[in-house]
Amino acid sequence: MTAGNYIRTKIKICGLRRRDDILAVNEAKPDYCGFIVEFPRSFRSVTADQVRELVKELAPEIQPVGVFVNAPMELVRALLEDGTLALAQLHGQEDESYIRELKTYTDKPIIKAFSIKTAEDIEKALQSPADYILLDQGGGGTGKTFDWSLIPEIRRPFFLAGGIGAANLEQAIREIHPYAVDLSSSVETEKWKDPAKIRKVADIVRSAGQD
Repeated sequence: MTAGNYIRTKIKICGLRRRDDILAVNEAKPDYCGFIVEFPRSFRSVTADQVRELVKELAPEIQPVGVFVNAPMELVRALLEDGTLALAQLHGQEDESYIRELKTYTDKPIIKAFSIKTAEDIEKALQSPADYILLDQGGGGTGKTFDWSLIPEIRRPFFLAGGIGAANLEQAIREIHPYAVDLSSSVETEKWKDPAKIRKVADIVRSAGQD
């Protein structure tokens, strides 16, 4: 399947951590929303129990994604198996064996994130056994992009992350044709999710590529 087969680029709002964030995405209706689970180094981190409570109020058409960084597989499995999460995103040094083992326990999609610095990084990402790959600049929530010219025509669905916001979102969709765009810091004001910014980027994604 080529990128051109997708009708519309999907959108993921990542880093939700409070009920107000859930209400904001319920209004804007992105395709996915992300929770950074049990990663204390991030100010956006939430506990497994907090995620379980937050998703109870999530609109059913929005798919909840758990973002994990070198987490014990038991934690990832538990949140997938109890129905809290629809997908798991692996954002650490999880290798192919970790992904393959996880896939023996669940049929829910797995996203693997890759830090892109060189063309070789892209090639490595394309070999991943994950259901989706996520191409990022590697810093995580820094608001910086990577060199998009490194991205070839990719014949597998991928998420594009890193420094994407209202100012360059339409360009990213038009030039890169990602399966989905992943936004976090660009939809925040003073480190909190901003409902107006979330609505704006959702509107941009829905209008992009429709002509």
